[in-house]
Amino acid sequence: MSTTVKRSIETKSLSISSKVFVRSSKSGNATKIVREQYLRNDIPCSSKLCLICPLNVQADVNGVVKPFVLSEDPNRTKQLGSHYIVIDANIAIQAIDLLEHKATFYDIIVPQTVLDEVRNRSLPIYARLRSLVKDEDKRYYIFHNEFRRDTFVQRQPKESINDRNDRAIRRVCAWYKSHLEESVSNSDRPNLKILKIVLITNDFDNRTKAKAEGITALSLREYIGSLPDSETLLDMIPTEDQLNNKRKEFSFPEHFPMSRLMGGVKNKTLYQGALNTNQYNFLEATVSTPAYPKPLLILGLENINRAFNGDSVVVELLPQSEWKQPSTQIVDEEELSKNDDATNEISSVITEQERKILGQEALDAQTSSAEFKIQPTAKVVGIIKRSWRYYVGHIVPNSTTSDKTSSTKSVFVQLMDRCLPRIRIRTRQSATLVGKRIVVAIDSWPANSRYPEGHFVRALGEIETKEAETEALLLEHDVEYRPFSKTVLDCLPKEGHDWKVPENLDNGDEQLKKRKDLRDLLVCSIDPVGCQDIDDALHAKMLPNGNHQVGVHIADVGHFVKANTPLDDEGASRGTSVYLVDKRIDMLPMLLGTDLCSLKPYVERFAFSVLWEITPEGEIVKTDFTKSIIRSREAFSYEQAQIRIDDDSQQDELTQGMRVLLKISKKLKQERINAGALNLASPEVKVHMDSETSDPGDVEIKKLLDTNSLVEEFMLLANISVAKKIYESFPQTAMLRRHGSPPATNFEILNDQLRVRKNMTVSLESSRALADSLDRCVDVKEPFFNTLVRIMATRCMLAAEYFSSGSYAYPEFRHYGLASEIYTHFTSPIRRYADIVAHRQLAAAIGYETLAQSHREKDKMERICGNINKRHRNAQFAGRASIEYYVGQVLKASESEQEGFVIKVFSNGIVILVPKFGVEGLIHIEDLCGDPTSSEFDESTYCLNFTEKSGTKRQIAIFDKVKVFVKSEKDESTGRRKVRMSLLS
Repeated sequence: MSTTVKRSIETKSLSISSKVFVRSSKSGNATKIVREQYLRNDIPCSSKLCLICPLNVQADVNGVVKPFVLSEDPNRTKQLGSHYIVIDANIAIQAIDLLEHKATFYDIIVPQTVLDEVRNRSLPIYARLRSLVKDEDKRYYIFHNEFRRDTFVQRQPKESINDRNDRAIRRVCAWYKSHLEESVSNSDRPNLKILKIVLITNDFDNRTKAKAEGITALSLREYIGSLPDSETLLDMIPTEDQLNNKRKEFSFPEHFPMSRLMGGVKNKTLYQGALNTNQYNFLEATVSTPAYPKPLLILGLENINRAFNGDSVVVELLPQSEWKQPSTQIVDEEELSKNDDATNEISSVITEQERKILGQEALDAQTSSAEFKIQPTAKVVGIIKRSWRYYVGHIVPNSTTSDKTSSTKSVFVQLMDRCLPRIRIRTRQSATLVGKRIVVAIDSWPANSRYPEGHFVRALGEIETKEAETEALLLEHDVEYRPFSKTVLDCLPKEGHDWKVPENLDNGDEQLKKRKDLRDLLVCSIDPVGCQDIDDALHAKMLPNGNHQVGVHIADVGHFVKANTPLDDEGASRGTSVYLVDKRIDMLPMLLGTDLCSLKPYVERFAFSVLWEITPEGEIVKTDFTKSIIRSREAFSYEQAQIRIDDDSQQDELTQGMRVLLKISKKLKQERINAGALNLASPEVKVHMDSETSDPGDVEIKKLLDTNSLVEEFMLLANISVAKKIYESFPQTAMLRRHGSPPATNFEILNDQLRVRKNMTVSLESSRALADSLDRCVDVKEPFFNTLVRIMATRCMLAAEYFSSGSYAYPEFRHYGLASEIYTHFTSPIRRYADIVAHRQLAAAIGYETLAQSHREKDKMERICGNINKRHRNAQFAGRASIEYYVGQVLKASESEQEGFVIKVFSNGIVILVPKFGVEGLIHIEDLCGDPTSSEFDESTYCLNFTEKSGTKRQIAIFDKVKVFVKSEKDESTGRRKVRMSLLS
């Protein structure tokens, strides 16, 4: 049992609210726990109208008084006049889009009670709310009501926490009202006006109690309706459950309560994992769990049960008699949903079309001879964490009417991501939004709705305009692209571009004295053409003993980005720079990335250097780490460096050093290959842009030179060397990167395809065995075949990930692809936050400076790794989407015949990879033949037999080389321009 005693001690400026808990243990001993909360009366209201608070507020330890935030001339409406707004937690969570909108919500008081509740319920919304507080234009103020004596409220006996919090928020409103009235009444300034305090809450009971206490209280809809531009803003209010009785005939299975989900996962009767929707069949998804070697297969909308691609879900295994194999069909949502009405719900989860498809799949599974393809099946019974974010799409034209009235209508929004369902929104602007890219947010997915419900956020512009499409792909991949805030920019050196390395290194700065002066070394950088954010540079020089000193010098970003500053917080949040075809979204402000940190030639720069003594045979004798000062002699492109190395007339010391680097790099690469490093592949292309018009010009496959490999080998060596050092010093929290060995089941399909079609296999006994077997996958008649197999093998691999060393046992640190026991990222701190953390840990390991606490604590490091893994993955997808968009633009003016290779065969279509453009295209059976019903799919040989429209019988199989006509067209379902391929005879 426990008892609670409350007491309060008051002084002139401070009171102490205490709670004393007496807790009895099982042994009968009593433990007394005292929790004290110090209450103050000098916490300001932060209103520029106030004449009282400036007299009482105290300066911080630096003698600084923070400027007041709330305007003396705030927003006004006809009904309310001038007013400040107080919000509750539900408004913050449900209407964050409106709070961020530039057309409304200024001078907002956010009680600490609300901020704490938002943090407990949604960390992403909490982060967005904190960002609003930093926005000087919006004027949001966090009022610490829980620490001010006048506004602190004790929880009453039998009062719920929610009711206590509502009462605390009403107390804030009442205090502000009386406080500002007192201030204005005592003023001798005639222009000061009494303004209203308006509580915005959708809680009817809270509004009723507020009005009874003399507080102006409105619902969100009432407040927005009072604004001049309410027609647009009302569309942004989260949807409420407006499903009519007709819709309630329809129902998905109810999700299990959280207690049952957690209990089931714990006793292993239920399984948790991330849902992954099949990009070619929206009726099929998988969930990978450690309990089964193969992913669990989820078939049909009823079993997927309102889960989104990427959601963390809990599933229940179906009986083994219902286990099936993955789909052999292409199923587009728009085909099954094209006749659905946004205003009326169908009465069954499973439509007749879906039932027919699932029935045919079950029949195919029973008649299949490939038993290894059978996977355990399951159904979603709960959703632990939603992956919901902003989504980009367009209004489905046939879901709206030509009615020009401004009445609210339900319409469907088709998202750009084909793995996701349509979203139903209610809007007054449907007629004007047709044909535009729009941003929507999801509010809920009721069990009695076939589609999720959401609301309109904003329009990006007309479909296919470059600006709208670029912003759309950034939003789709959750890339932060807004300009850096003033608080972030204030962290930059005050000298701006005039900042220079101090001339006098002995000026009393202790850390400057620890740097090694390496300006005499012949250092150079080798990067892609036009690179401005130069992270790395190299040098090599002969030592008296015949060995070589080789150095990798990395931009010392840590000198400018200090831990726990707004600049550091922003870098940690963004995680990585994002490279699009026509622009770069920087992780750090350009002043650092392209100037002060960038190892540009002919200027002195701070660096973090890794220095090795290496024998001519490539054996490492010694490794040193040091903060340094360097002066790069030249910034080469890969092509320029290769030409200079190959030119025998160039015998200067810098060129000789590059030749030494190239020679040693080849030995290092051979050692890695001997150890089992993989040489995988991906269809990488480069889009050339017109320098004057910024229009895409041509597409070419990226060519790799020896100098590419030169740089890569020494960056790998530096990363491995640093990984060993920081793990030695910080065995629980070192920032490392791992690449797990792929499960053999991942390669089952590819191996079967190789065996059936080419009489080949790949081995998975070790990375060395896989590398050797990939080398043997050669077709003498087709040089590209080996590259094709490597591309397909890459897709069977697991993704590499950042991790904190305390999260895994040492054997699991291994980087499978690089065949390295330990690895990290150290060499690109301008564009990757992981590298900044590794720099800080290395600096601490060599005694240069102490390490920030956030990089010493395991749980904080795990959160950092989780975010940068997500950001890194999103950046890759955004970069690929940008290339795909611009390739489509190139093909608008340049249709052509190309060679392609079949990489997937379905019963109703094929997927072709065109190496020249690095793109894949889906060709449906309807476009291959005149009568789709006459086609035959032989699953055992991965062949599709059909009769062309010309009457010629044809067979297409996996790995086949084909001729295709390639052009660009707009995908009506997603609104995106995509590559359209047609098979040539």
